[in-house]
Amino acid sequence: MQVLLNTDTHVDGRQGMAEYLETVVKESLHRFGEYVTRVEAHVTDAVSHAKTNPDDILCTLEARLVGLEPVVVKGHAPSAHQAIQSALGKLQRAVATAIDKHDTRRDAASVKLTPPEDAGDLE
Repeated sequence: MQVLLNTDTHVDGRQGMAEYLETVVKESLHRFGEYVTRVEAHVTDAVSHAKTNPDDILCTLEARLVGLEPVVVKGHAPSAHQAIQSALGKLQRAVATAIDKHDTRRDAASVKLTPPEDAGDLE
């Protein structure tokens, strides 16, 4: 899984932040295996000039899934790490939902079994 970090000029996007992001994303999404090919994070300071809102850091996570549309979620928090954690919790749920909706095993289990044509002959 490829993990990419994009930041604006008001958010620290140095190597430490990129390593943190890669670690938490891979730990959180490891259960989806090969379904997730790439996760892009966009971390921005929503209101860089006026700090009136305490939740002014925005993290947008986009997960690319094999054979499915990308999944995009957003998280707001006072710090970049907290915004990433907020968005990551949402991403886990959204990816699970997207995969479950397209799971062929679920469709097969919901098909009703029809009795064989000669079942009436047993009487």
